[in-house]
Amino acid sequence: MKLIWRNFSFDLPKRTFVMGILNITPDSFSDGGLFFDKTRALAHALQMQTDGADIIDIGGESTRPGAEKLSAREEIKRVVPVIEELAKKLKIPISIDTYKSEVAEAALSAGASIVNDISGLRFDRRMPKVVADHKVPVVIMHIKGSPQNMQINPVYDALIPEIMDYLREGIDIARDAGIDEDKIIIDPGIGFGKTVEHNLEIIRRLKEFTGFEKPILFGPSRKSFIGKMLGGLPADERLEGTAASIAIGIFNGANIIRVHDVKAMVRVARIADGIKDT
Repeated sequence: MKLIWRNFSFDLPKRTFVMGILNITPDSFSDGGLFFDKTRALAHALQMQTDGADIIDIGGESTRPGAEKLSAREEIKRVVPVIEELAKKLKIPISIDTYKSEVAEAALSAGASIVNDISGLRFDRRMPKVVADHKVPVVIMHIKGSPQNMQINPVYDALIPEIMDYLREGIDIARDAGIDEDKIIIDPGIGFGKTVEHNLEIIRRLKEFTGFEKPILFGPSRKSFIGKMLGGLPADERLEGTAASIAIGIFNGANIIRVHDVKAMVRVARIADGIKDT
């Protein structure tokens, strides 16, 4: 299973690839405000590359539970200047974390080359065409509801089958829009409309998603379920819980891990890859 686009090629069965998170927001759940300044954002992205990141995922709107919506204009104002600068300096691809086609269009034109859509191509019906026109990979994620209401008592009749149906429909939307079959990545959406128990079941049963024969992106980094399981720890104290989740996720089929703590999680991934291959 290879992911090939523009000047990039990821041999996914060979090892786990690491997507480093760069939130250019004042209110993200874990690092809101830390990299809102352009200079600090650029420095952090370059450091993540040095630490072993394979992708830098840039977002301008917080999608934490209860987050307020941001206009496309403001989101573009936040991310495009950073993407333009990083595209000149990075040797690795840039992903734009957005569900708005207008933002994706601007980001891709500025130098991004992956679209990471938390809505799985549902919130903006023009998004599939933008991705298809630019011939770039897209991450189709599962979400129940929206960031504003997703954590208000999420209930499923059958968790894994419902997530799979959502992803399958998203793949169909992508295919119908002309997105290359080999450029579709799936993400079961840890923390997006899920309870602690739901998240644990997804991690436990992640291998079932390999049946799609698509790269699996897995993002438990610093999520609230880890904090709750460890007695209410804040986001910046969830490193070990993230590491445990990442290791098990890799063992169960994750191909790309989306993380805040790049250096530590690259190390975790290398050990997990080694054990998995023995």
